[in-house]
Amino acid sequence: MGNLLKVLTREIENYPHFFLDFENAQPTDGEREVWNQISAVLQDSESMLADLQAYKGAGQEIRDAIQNPNDIQLQEKAWNSVCPLVVRLKRFYEFSLRLEKALQSLLESLTCPPYTPTQHLEREQALAKEFAEILHFTLRFDELKMRNPAIQNDFSYYRRTISRNRINNMHLDIENEVNNEMANRMSLFYAEATPMLKTLSNATTHFVSENKTLPIENTTDCLSTMASVCKVMLETPEYRSRFTSEETLMFCMRVMVGVIILYDHVHPVGAFSKTSKIDMKGCIKVLKEQPPDTVEGLLNALRYVSINCLIQP
Repeated sequence: MGNLLKVLTREIENYPHFFLDFENAQPTDGEREVWNQISAVLQDSESMLADLQAYKGAGQEIRDAIQNPNDIQLQEKAWNSVCPLVVRLKRFYEFSLRLEKALQSLLESLTCPPYTPTQHLEREQALAKEFAEILHFTLRFDELKMRNPAIQNDFSYYRRTISRNRINNMHLDIENEVNNEMANRMSLFYAEATPMLKTLSNATTHFVSENKTLPIENTTDCLSTMASVCKVMLETPEYRSRFTSEETLMFCMRVMVGVIILYDHVHPVGAFSKTSKIDMKGCIKVLKEQPPDTVEGLLNALRYVSINCLIQP
């Protein structure tokens, strides 16, 4: 029994554990340039979420138009309702591109020699906090998108209408803003169940493939360290007591789940392998100890977005 406890203690000690100040971390002079660049992107994140939360769609107008194909007024009403929504969807998509570049800049800073990823995260806490804020935004965005089928219905109606008018050699003004190439890219983006998470996953994979001289472990260790630190902060009373807001606990859980999914997509054997550097049992245990209604979306993200998930429904 004593030997077993020693093994378990040694395994726990192998996971990085330090306090990451998600509430108050401020950039050092060395972090400031990248921090300012990321901050300029993140300052728009809350307005994006508010805009998505307020998205009601044009379902009724579309149904009326489809059921009455010869009623010109209903056709125009549906079209005039959908066009501003498509412009809004374009803004969300363009924000995902900005987020993609921001993540790659952060990964470059948090994985470069001579420091290890753990040393980077501990020393450059303001950048680690911005990384966490990107993940937090991403999971919140995707949660809202998954609960709103109107997004894909509206965009499908828009594309059908544009295609029909193109056949009739008609050019509509909105095509100057959302041309065919943009519509194709947006269509692929919104076809994903979790489009922002997919964007970050692709960005991380692209970062690894583009930086061939950088060992893949630098990137995956950055992700596994962030997951481990979040888990330790959530399960350690001493660390939890340093948070001044309950919101920070939810923030921490979202970040932990986000980096697990990224790790699962980027690492050759995934997050759920026995050789994974993430204590998956510990992470899931922490989530399941929370009120079910607060973590159901996060557990579902692990079940359905991770490639190699072993969690039972």
